[in-house]
Amino acid sequence: MSADRNTTGTDSPAARLQTLFEGHRLTPTQRRIAHSMVRRAADVPFLSSVELAELAGVSQPSVTRFAVALGFDGYPALRRHLREVAPAEPAPDTGAYNEYQQAVEAEIENLRHLAEVLADPRPVQRAGRVLAASRPLPVLGLRAAAAQAYGFSYFAAKVHPDVRLLDEGGTMLQDRIDAAVRAGASALLCFALPRHPREVVDALVHAKESGLTTVTVADSAFAPVARASDLLLPAAVGTGLAFDTACAPMLLGRVLLEAMCDDLPDAQARLEEFDARAAARGLFVE
Repeated sequence: MSADRNTTGTDSPAARLQTLFEGHRLTPTQRRIAHSMVRRAADVPFLSSVELAELAGVSQPSVTRFAVALGFDGYPALRRHLREVAPAEPAPDTGAYNEYQQAVEAEIENLRHLAEVLADPRPVQRAGRVLAASRPLPVLGLRAAAAQAYGFSYFAAKVHPDVRLLDEGGTMLQDRIDAAVRAGASALLCFALPRHPREVVDALVHAKESGLTTVTVADSAFAPVARASDLLLPAAVGTGLAFDTACAPMLLGRVLLEAMCDDLPDAQARLEEFDARAAARGLFVE
């Protein structure tokens, strides 16, 4: 689940695949293949090397080299192994579902996998401590992930004294990271969703080089941002509609916010103060 991932307590096909990949130094192309396999964990034991290559957007020889990098004689040996360690689970009967219902069912499955991963709360708790201690706390999210970064920042600002939303790219992005470092920041939180902008990867690299601890919520432990993340917390996105759905990353962001509150001793007092002021202003309709 992070740079020191622990999948104890999880037994989903995706978790078993991640365990298989851990400990191997993979090239960017190989990480792309691993990322695609985790996203389609229930299907990959039955895909040919050509089908997997098409799924990952790489060449068929790249799939063969990937299998060899994992210690197998070739892709057929890897596929046989996958059928043993990641067998297909009984799938819900979706024959009567329309395409919209199928998208909802897929998101429910993503949330189940997230619940399994959270059986080990230590990575999220560690991330919460790191973020709570950062003054200020920059929160990065561009393009598809901008909404996740904004939502986190909106609530975090109610309990954290200085949250800085970075939801616009451009030449000033690294300047704003530098400004946060000069102001005393020790960590940066990033939301990274497909398609992954190159600018996000560059910003994370710059943040690490500037001494910040980078905590990233991404769609997979093998997403392109993994190399530039000190702590990576994965939550799958849904791919059944024209545009990806991100219920699991959003929920993981709220869980991370809860963990951060646990390490902010005045969080409850700040919330009570906000509620009192909101009541005095008549801010919300009862």
